[in-house]
Amino acid sequence: MSQKPKPSHGLAACPGCAEPLDSGDRFCGACGYDLSAAPSAEAGPDRPTVAIGTPVTWPDAPPREPGSLSTMTQHPGDLPGTDSGGRDLPTTEIRTDGPTPPEQVPASGSASTSAASGGDFELAAPDPRAAVRVDQAPAAEAVPAPAPAPEAAPAAVLCVACRAGRVDTDGYCENCGHAQPRERDHMERELAGVAAVSDRGLRHHRNEDAFAVSSTTLPDGSPATLAIVCDGVSSATRPDEASAAAAEAAGASLLAALPRGTHPQQAMHEAIVAAAEAVNSLAEEPGQDGAEHDPHRHRNAPACTIVGSVVASGLLVVGWVGDSRAYWVPDDRSTPPARLTEDDSWAAQMVAAGLMNEAEAYADERAHAITGWLGADSYELDPHTAAFKPDRSGVVVVCTDGLWNYAEAAEDMARVVPADAADRPLGAAQVLVGHALDGGGHDNITVALVPFTAAPRGAGSA
Repeated sequence: MSQKPKPSHGLAACPGCAEPLDSGDRFCGACGYDLSAAPSAEAGPDRPTVAIGTPVTWPDAPPREPGSLSTMTQHPGDLPGTDSGGRDLPTTEIRTDGPTPPEQVPASGSASTSAASGGDFELAAPDPRAAVRVDQAPAAEAVPAPAPAPEAAPAAVLCVACRAGRVDTDGYCENCGHAQPRERDHMERELAGVAAVSDRGLRHHRNEDAFAVSSTTLPDGSPATLAIVCDGVSSATRPDEASAAAAEAAGASLLAALPRGTHPQQAMHEAIVAAAEAVNSLAEEPGQDGAEHDPHRHRNAPACTIVGSVVASGLLVVGWVGDSRAYWVPDDRSTPPARLTEDDSWAAQMVAAGLMNEAEAYADERAHAITGWLGADSYELDPHTAAFKPDRSGVVVVCTDGLWNYAEAAEDMARVVPADAADRPLGAAQVLVGHALDGGGHDNITVALVPFTAAPRGAGSA
């Protein structure tokens, strides 16, 4: 993902860290090296891209710094309804004679992350140096302190590749040299009514996506489920921290607002604002970027996109900024699916202005240049929200472009979502991530599935 079009540089790998590059990259997505300042590659025979599995030692990320929308809901009789601006969202009839969805294959590893339920992004423990000291009364007799117990040696970590060698502190196996997966390389989370999976993909050295999934109850005791998915902007500084901060803040905001009785659409708007403030707080202070030590390192403010969904009281609410998307896939595949979000991107602007059709716009090299994002250097925060009241059951697919690049149209997304996604959301999310990996896995991949159950026809409403 980029914030503006990028010129070609002619390099196969970054001169600074050897990260594989695409022809359109302007800055290295790994170390931020300014490719326009690099010497041009000499003419010669074409060479293949550096092998994906080549071990590279990457620098540690810098430490993180401390840091009214109307509630009128749109109730169309049927999806897709309209977005928050009152415009019709397109639908596409799907074919039922195509190939059946792939088998659900459980992922080999399992990790979890959720801002609301304690995952990878838990708050740091209090600093003991900042603890308040309390004077104690003098003791009658001095009691000698017991001798400290000897520290236990840390347990050896075995290599995931050879299952024999010990993993060094630098993350590589002493036996086979295989780089070990980091905590965010593959993450999974499943709760009642919602599940999410995130994967690093096959081209990036780290996962810059993040998600938060959770469930809560409304004041009347009815359940509410939520999913937030964020995609770090690779051309910005610390994109992995930006996405993590945004997902954590948005999830926490929704968990605080929904039980108070805040309308879900208003709660989504407030959650996006809270996420933006969290990302803004990561922006570095002037004079602390260290650019004088590395003039070719790109130092944009941390930035990310966001998309989220809330299912509560028969409503389906979505909110977004950027080009991460939400899709509606009905359980009855003979009825049309729909894309519920509209990208903040160059391609979407060209289509909306009538200057290009969708096929032409997305074939252009500038197609994925985003025009909206969360971050201190964004032009203006413009959260989009929309609310729907479907009359049938289905699932909401909330994802980054690492997935929808391989299933862009609503028809394509519906075809790859397993038929039992509503009953087995985690397995379905694993299948979708596998679909993107099979397609090339050129970007980080994150998808959350939120099943929606419609009230039976003829049922009375309170």
